[in-house]
Amino acid sequence: MPSLEQLNEAPPREALAMLDGIYEHSPWVAERALASRPFRSLAQLKLALSRAVAGAPPAQRLALLRAHPELAGKAMLASSLTAESSDEQTRSGLTHCSPEELARLHELNAAYNARFGFPFILAVRGPRGTGLSRRAVIDTLARRLQGHPAFELAECLRNVNRIAELRLNDRFGHVPEDGNLVWDWAESLAEYSDPPFRQAGQLTVTYLTEAHQACARRLLQWMVACGFDQTGMDAVGNVWGRYHGEAPAGSTQPLQTLYTGSHYDTVRNGGKYDGRLGILVPMAVVRRLWRDGRRLPYHLEVIGFAEEEGQRYKATFLGSGAVIGQFEPRWLDQTDADGIAMRDAMKAAGLDPAAIASCRRDLEGALGFIEVHIEQGPVLDEIDMPLGVVTSINGGVRLVAEVTGMASHAGTTPMDRRRDAVCAVAELALYLEGRAAADGDSVGTIGVLQVPSGSINVVPGRCEFTLDMRAPTDAQRDRLVDDVLGELQRICERRGLHYRTEESMRAAAAPSDPDWQLRWERAVEALGLPVHRMPSGAGHDAMKLHEVMPQAMLFVRGGNSGISHNPLETITADDAQLCIDAFLHYLAALAGEAATAAPRVRQ
Repeated sequence: MPSLEQLNEAPPREALAMLDGIYEHSPWVAERALASRPFRSLAQLKLALSRAVAGAPPAQRLALLRAHPELAGKAMLASSLTAESSDEQTRSGLTHCSPEELARLHELNAAYNARFGFPFILAVRGPRGTGLSRRAVIDTLARRLQGHPAFELAECLRNVNRIAELRLNDRFGHVPEDGNLVWDWAESLAEYSDPPFRQAGQLTVTYLTEAHQACARRLLQWMVACGFDQTGMDAVGNVWGRYHGEAPAGSTQPLQTLYTGSHYDTVRNGGKYDGRLGILVPMAVVRRLWRDGRRLPYHLEVIGFAEEEGQRYKATFLGSGAVIGQFEPRWLDQTDADGIAMRDAMKAAGLDPAAIASCRRDLEGALGFIEVHIEQGPVLDEIDMPLGVVTSINGGVRLVAEVTGMASHAGTTPMDRRRDAVCAVAELALYLEGRAAADGDSVGTIGVLQVPSGSINVVPGRCEFTLDMRAPTDAQRDRLVDDVLGELQRICERRGLHYRTEESMRAAAAPSDPDWQLRWERAVEALGLPVHRMPSGAGHDAMKLHEVMPQAMLFVRGGNSGISHNPLETITADDAQLCIDAFLHYLAALAGEAATAAPRVRQ
């Protein structure tokens, strides 16, 4: 079994032999990647290989795909697969397909090849490396058969790189033990789901349901097993674990606390990692510290926030809001779809609404807050980067709007006499798309568009719609909003229409603290990876903590093109391992500064 050091020092031909078979019948990938030697880490080698693929001419990338055998195809039946491919297909049970499964795979493979011109590629060992089920393989093939050709080409190449990653792990004896544990925890936590979603095989955990309470109990059990010195649940249902720090010799200053965590509730029919990854990763970090007998010169508190998504009640960020002392008593009177008041739901769960004020942490003793989160978007996956450093959590404005014209007969109203409300909104939608795209990291969406009492033969006289506009800074967001509303006014004036808008939400941007962001960047670099900086378009608990203390976030790549709030949401155990390692680097860097760091609490 070679080592990375041996690979770095070997003559070119020997080094190439060490990577033989990592990419199926395509030694040119390794040859180009080896030009980047020396490699500081296996992660850096993996990235060099994937970039060699990305930089190849289209014809060569297509040849790479065609070098891969079909799943459960003729090569498997004839036992002519490479040793690596044979092992991978065996682990997924493809060598033991029933006649019906084999027939279905052959049918889908033929349809895929006919449509795209290359074989369907899937890393059948899966995100954990232990193998997907035959059912999962068939379902994925059927789903991706409906994909766009350009997307499928890119997705197949991403799966080629994932196959190579797993083969490299085997070749160099790398096992992502902590990453495997986080992946297993996420699977285990996903066993709990609200009815009727559980019966449908879907994941939904909303605030203070039985499934929500079961998740809390499980997290607390794991925290105890990980070596946290204190664990508990507060009055809004946040679960927390504290790993005690140890003061440097001779120091008489009270220790400060670093906070981290995320939420454990989910959206309806959501994924297993949104929020939960930010609890499980620091739990694995504490487990490592405890097993190694290491203490930090500050306390580390991991909080599983009870609510962030706003799925059961209209209020959001209930957990993180309570931690910073921002819980509105009037929220307790809100009722859910079944008429159950929040106050009564709390009492039924064994919580005391009268004690919510006690949830507020000692902000004067806070060092700051860091959060790990799945990206929830396609960027990292598309550029084959496992980690991204968040520069800012976008500020957003939401509006509910309506354009009013004149309903009239679709057959008798000439085109130049119409006052069509839908055409006006359609024109605005195209303007919004172009305006946001021209603004760098801004985004704009019309998520709801409907014609009240619309009819197929009536020119629409009214159109109701929503606007969601976000940007990394409040100033950039406000310019976008002003321009879009100005365009709406011009469109309506030109078309002889009326409009109204109502602002339904305004959230301030939360830029990362520069020093805290820099530590994440250095942690990523310490793993041998380049730093990719990016804003977060989604909201996070870190937005609330940002109001009172410095914060910074780390993104982890999501698979399946980064889809989130969806059952297809996924990560790999290898990426989880890199995240844990980066987290440990961050703690070490902060430990070097903690003795002299003064609290930085925003008033």
